[in-house]
Amino acid sequence: MYKISRVAALIGALLPASVIAQSIEGTVNNSDGEAIIGALIRVEGSTSKTVTDQAGRFVIDNLNAGKNEIHLAVSGYAHLHQDIELAEDDVKTVNLTLSRSPIEVIDIVSTPIHMSVMESAAPVNVIAGETLRRQQAATLGDTLEKLPGVQTNFHGNVASTPIIRGLSGPRVLIAQNGLDVSDVSRVGPDHSVAAESSTSQQIEVLRGPATLFYGSGAIGGVVNVVDGRVPTDSTTRGEWLIENSSVNDQKLGSFNLTTGSDSFGFYADGYWRESDDYEVPVSPESDHDDHDDHDDHDDHDEDHEEHDFVVENSAEESSGFTLGGSYLFDKGYVGVSVEQFNREYGIPGHTHGEEEDDHDHEDEAAEENVFADLEQTKVQILAEYNLDNDWVKQINLRSGFTDYEHAEIEAGETGTLFENETQELKLDIIHSTFSDWNGGVSLHYKNSEVAAQGEEAFTPPSKAQTIALALMEEKHMGDLLLQFGLRVERVTLEASDVLLPTLEAHDHEEETDDHDHDHEDEHDHDEETNITRVFAADHEFTPVSVSAGLVWEFTEGYNLGLSISRSQRAPSASELLSFGPHIGTGSYEVGALFALHQEEDETHIGLTEQNIDLETANNIDLTLRKSQGDLAFVFNVFYNQVDNYYYQADTGLFAESGHDHDHGAEEEADEHSDELPVYIFQTDDVILHGFEAQLAWQATNEFKATVFSDMVRARLKDGGNLPRTPPMRFGTQLSYENQNLSAHLDITRYQEQDKITAAETVTDGYTMVDASISYDIPMFNQDIAVYLEGNNITDTEARVHTSFIKDVAPRPGRNISLGVRGYF
Repeated sequence: MYKISRVAALIGALLPASVIAQSIEGTVNNSDGEAIIGALIRVEGSTSKTVTDQAGRFVIDNLNAGKNEIHLAVSGYAHLHQDIELAEDDVKTVNLTLSRSPIEVIDIVSTPIHMSVMESAAPVNVIAGETLRRQQAATLGDTLEKLPGVQTNFHGNVASTPIIRGLSGPRVLIAQNGLDVSDVSRVGPDHSVAAESSTSQQIEVLRGPATLFYGSGAIGGVVNVVDGRVPTDSTTRGEWLIENSSVNDQKLGSFNLTTGSDSFGFYADGYWRESDDYEVPVSPESDHDDHDDHDDHDDHDEDHEEHDFVVENSAEESSGFTLGGSYLFDKGYVGVSVEQFNREYGIPGHTHGEEEDDHDHEDEAAEENVFADLEQTKVQILAEYNLDNDWVKQINLRSGFTDYEHAEIEAGETGTLFENETQELKLDIIHSTFSDWNGGVSLHYKNSEVAAQGEEAFTPPSKAQTIALALMEEKHMGDLLLQFGLRVERVTLEASDVLLPTLEAHDHEEETDDHDHDHEDEHDHDEETNITRVFAADHEFTPVSVSAGLVWEFTEGYNLGLSISRSQRAPSASELLSFGPHIGTGSYEVGALFALHQEEDETHIGLTEQNIDLETANNIDLTLRKSQGDLAFVFNVFYNQVDNYYYQADTGLFAESGHDHDHGAEEEADEHSDELPVYIFQTDDVILHGFEAQLAWQATNEFKATVFSDMVRARLKDGGNLPRTPPMRFGTQLSYENQNLSAHLDITRYQEQDKITAAETVTDGYTMVDASISYDIPMFNQDIAVYLEGNNITDTEARVHTSFIKDVAPRPGRNISLGVRGYF
């Protein structure tokens, strides 16, 4: 990537200074006076950048006269900012020293202003390199759950999305290279994210409102998966991976490659993964009657000796490949990529009725297992053009088209088909520096058409369109960094065939002996008689988001960050228009467009008379950081008040699931086996507050210890808890790394979660122990690493409170993975 820059550094060292006008040259060393190789040096407000050579030397020329702010970054060291004044035809020689930082500092690449864990006003995290490869899992949420402030809604090892500070679903945007991943993972927890971590370069997490960069769908945060599918250079490099895991006999292979010529860059990646049902240390079904004795697992251990337990229907097979190419020129690049993503996976807990325990029914149960068949084709066009004028410095273009299809297969037939077709365009215009302000204007357009057909099509086909204009700016003023942003959107939601069915809902507590569920009669009705009304919905919203922040380096190596934001979000189609059974969440969902009406002694559901309002979040973040030396830390506290928060409230009613399955005589005794609790979306004011803490100590050059903790308290403003709030946790990682060997031990404690709603149960705490060891073997002009990893080494029963199926699908038991990966 930096071949041209190294040539420039060599020429700069050989030519006399008078030949290169308005240049900065020099060396970069560490505090021991040793040269730092490969340090990235760039000039803020310009496109000029280079890296240091084998002697730590660099040169950057063709700079403007006046103040030039340079930024240095390299793995293992704290970033450095320094202002350098240049006169006309001036050449400055500088000797720069970087201080070690035991907390890895990686820049966000997808935002027009500079952001990193140690320098931005808003809290961010980036996971990349060896850390990403060590923590990668089959699903995105499970990959990121060791980051402070991020947990997973674990869904039987086959699907998961990240939960950021207690928020997920339509409030956390999943992006790929800055563009919406455009699947249906935000609609249901059993829907897999259509993005692969094994071929990615880094994954960026913006905690708290990220609406300025991504729109109102990121009111709770954003996760951006970054890869090199559209190459920005032609340097030949790549990596490959082969791995096998014991707990589910998972086999994984992946690779990515970048190469090309002077004017053309080429990229390719691919992966294949296959696994069986995963093993668990206890019977998957939880017995809440034994909760008072949750610390005593003797019974579980005894069962474990007699049985091998697995979570049924948790196998998966997935594959994908990407091809990309770019035309490279002096002032930028333009490129295109095409990805094909395929995933077929079982959906644990996706059943209609009671489970069969008799082995005579195993074949019948297998036939009733539901699995998902996911296919996605994604095209991305990325471009960058650098201008040399007094007004515009750079133009960045991101455009994408996604065709997504997700079929849920029951008994060999498609029960429900989800489709999403999305077109998206982002145009960032970065202005030249004026009065020391750097930033630009972003134009954003997105059009999504989502449809679902079949038994669980609980949301009608809809079209959502977003048009937005955003302004983002930052300025360094001595020891202060100021950041400011404003975004205005126009969001429209259209659906032509919204259904208001006749819902036979009832309260179990009020049932009498005269109440008879004549299921056969209900299913004999003509379908049209069950629809009260069909109508069109057309809603328009204007979310406005504003953010301001500052970072104050009050003494060398320490800074204090403050971020204040007000963000608005338009409700999603599922939050407004849902009306039907959602087996993935085990509920009958009714959208906010509808309401419960009480007439005499009867309760029915009709259209709401309330206004459909924007959700508004008022968020404040305070961060204290130490970035240099053998000891570094990041402490965050946050307070987020969300007005008109859309959430599902338990109505106390139950309704038929709508599935006409013959479950046999044993189930006829349970007249409620095919019923689901009715939840209706409503709005309320909520408060979320908590903290994230991370401290790292570099004890020696080889040994490092890291501790972390995070907690979020999510409650209704007028009293009561929000459902599925992540528990408090704390943990430590001990690391040893030398030239060839690296070893890591992770111990994480998840506390009991008893801040629950009436429909939830308390989740016991548990401790997870993971370990890994890797040895590098240089051969065949590659860096090859052989590694051994162990997860849940103590084989602990661990149920994830944020999971919709925690009572039937705990985390996997003890797992041993053996693999080899290579870099070239």
